[in-house]
Amino acid sequence: MQVILLEKVVNLGNLGEVVRVRDGYARNYLIPQKIARRATEAALKEFEARRAELEKIQAEKLAAAQATGEKLNGRTLKISQKAGVDGRLFGSVTSMDIAAALVAEGFEVQKSQVRLPDGALKAVGEFPVQVILHADVAVEILVAVQGEMV
Repeated sequence: MQVILLEKVVNLGNLGEVVRVRDGYARNYLIPQKIARRATEAALKEFEARRAELEKIQAEKLAAAQATGEKLNGRTLKISQKAGVDGRLFGSVTSMDIAAALVAEGFEVQKSQVRLPDGALKAVGEFPVQVILHADVAVEILVAVQGEMV
């Protein structure tokens, strides 16, 4: 299926490009999330009429993501979890825990924006974590997992 991208999508294309994607990806993700629209003649004409407005919205989103990235970059986030004597956690620290801690500090971050390179954190220590705020803005924070003795 051919779709018009209404915003930049990593590994797919930029705003305004007409790309060919699998039907399920378009129907189940791109179109419901309003990231893309089916590429018909009418849709192409409407997109060209709204192009300036959509580009302005994308520029605002990028500027907001860059501002948040400036505040977040290099930040150390402390999270306490129950741990055993050997430093292993009872459970783990997941992307949801990190996103919740960032939201508690006043940042608008969703769990899907937090990338853990080696999966969930299962030990006490400091770990680098990447936060993807926009397709063009990725910042790295340090998560310090502290153990609470049981």
